[in-house]
Amino acid sequence: MSLKNYFLNLSLNKKLIGMMLFLSFILVSLLTVFFSTFENALFHEFERQAADLSKAIQIGVEEVTSTGGTDEARLQNYLQVLSRRGVDEISIIGNDDVIVASTNPGYVGEEVGPKKKERIIKAELGEPVSREGKSYNVILPVVAGNEHYGYIHLKINTEDFSDIIAANAIKRIIATSFVFGLGLILAVSLSLMYTKPIHRVVDAARSVAAGDLSAELRTDRRDEIGELTNAVQYMIEKLREQRANEEKLRETEHLSAVAQLARGIAHEIRNPLNFISLSIDHLRKKFSPAGSAEKEQFDSLISTIKQEIQRLNNLVQDFLDYGKSLRLNRRLTDLSALVRDVITLVSAKAEKDGITIELRDEGIPTMFLDPELIKTCVFNVVINAFEAMPKGGTITVTLKQTGDKATVIIEDSGIGVSRENVPKIFDPFFSTKKMGLGLGLAMTNRVIEEHGGKVDFQSVEGKGSRVTLSLPLS
Repeated sequence: MSLKNYFLNLSLNKKLIGMMLFLSFILVSLLTVFFSTFENALFHEFERQAADLSKAIQIGVEEVTSTGGTDEARLQNYLQVLSRRGVDEISIIGNDDVIVASTNPGYVGEEVGPKKKERIIKAELGEPVSREGKSYNVILPVVAGNEHYGYIHLKINTEDFSDIIAANAIKRIIATSFVFGLGLILAVSLSLMYTKPIHRVVDAARSVAAGDLSAELRTDRRDEIGELTNAVQYMIEKLREQRANEEKLRETEHLSAVAQLARGIAHEIRNPLNFISLSIDHLRKKFSPAGSAEKEQFDSLISTIKQEIQRLNNLVQDFLDYGKSLRLNRRLTDLSALVRDVITLVSAKAEKDGITIELRDEGIPTMFLDPELIKTCVFNVVINAFEAMPKGGTITVTLKQTGDKATVIIEDSGIGVSRENVPKIFDPFFSTKKMGLGLGLAMTNRVIEEHGGKVDFQSVEGKGSRVTLSLPLS
C-alpha cells in the first residue's frame, strides 16, 4: 500500500492527531535549534565581553599605578580596538575625586559629579555595579600593597546582548509563524480532502431526492468519508432495486388485469367463432353453386372466411395459454429430432416464401424436457423469422453443446429490430408487426425460463436477428 493510500485510509481523528504531532515536532525542532544557536552566541558574547572588560581593567590599573602621567592616547586607541563593543568609556579617578585620564578627553581634569561620588561610596561599601538605562557603571578601587591609588570607572553597554536576544526572539516568532502557516495549509488541505467528497455525496443525495437514481459513488477510501460514500451508494442501489421491484409489481398487476380481461373476452369471442365456423360449413354444403367456375369462387371465399376464423381462434387461444400457469410434462427428449420436425412442418411455407433453411447439427444428447412446449417455442421463433423476411432470405438453425448447456441458435437475414425496441422484445403484448398480439416471444421466454434456461435476442436493423435458446443438459 502506498503512503498516499495509507494516509487516505486513516480516520479523521488519526489524521488530526498526526498533523498536530507533526507540527509540534517541527516547532520543537526549530525552537531547539534556535535555543542552541542563541546559547552559543550568548556564550561567545559573554566571553568577548569578559575579555574586553579584563583588558580595560588591566590598562586602567597600569595607568593609575604608573609613576609617570597617564597615556590618554593609549586609552583612546584601545577603545577604538574594542570597536566600541562592550566598554563605552574608561575613566581614571584620583583620590581627590578628579578625573586624571579618560577615553573622553573632555572629562580630563574635571571633578566627578554627585552621581559618580555616590557610585564611589557604594563601591567602597561593596556595590561596585550600578545600572543606568541600557548601560552599567562599574567603579573599581585600585589598591597596590597598602596604598590606595584611586578608582577605575568603566561604562559597559548591554546593547550587544539585547541585539542577540532580540534576534533570537524574532527567529522564534518567524519559526512559530511558519509552523502555524504550515498548519493552516495542512488544515485547508485536509478540509478540502473531506469537503469535496462530501459535496459529491450531497449532490448525489439531492439527485436521489429529485428521483434520479443514476448517481455512482465509488471510492477505495476506508476512512469516515469512504464509509459515508459507500453507505450512500448502497442506499442508491437499494432504491434502484426497490424501484425495479415496484415497476415489476405494477407490470405484474397490469398483466394480471389484462389476462383476466383477456380470458373473459376470449371465452365470449370463442363461442361465436365456433358457431360461425359451423354455420359456414353448413352454408358450403347447402348453397354450393352448380357451375364449376362459380363453385371454385365460392369455395375460395368460404376457405378465406374459415382461415380468418381460425386465425381469430388462434389469437384467442394465445390469450388463454398465456394466462394459464405452466405445468411441465418432462420426459426424455431428442432435441435435434424435435427441431427437425419443426423444420419439416414449415418447409412448404419456406419454399413458397422463397426462404432457405439451413440446419447445422453439432450433436446434442437427449434431455428431460417438455417436448410440446419446447417445440412450440422453436416454432414461434421460426415463424417470427419468416415474418421478418417478406422478400425471402435465409434462416440458419444451429444445434450445439456449450459447456453444460444445449443451445439452439436461429438466425435470419430479415429486416431486424431497432435498437430501442430490442429490450422490449420479450414484453407481453409488444409487437413490431401490424398483426399479432406480441405473446409469441413472451411465451417462449417464459417456457425456457421454466426449464431453467435463458433466451437471448440480438438484432441489427436492416441485417437480421439472432435468437439463442439455452437449456441446461442436467
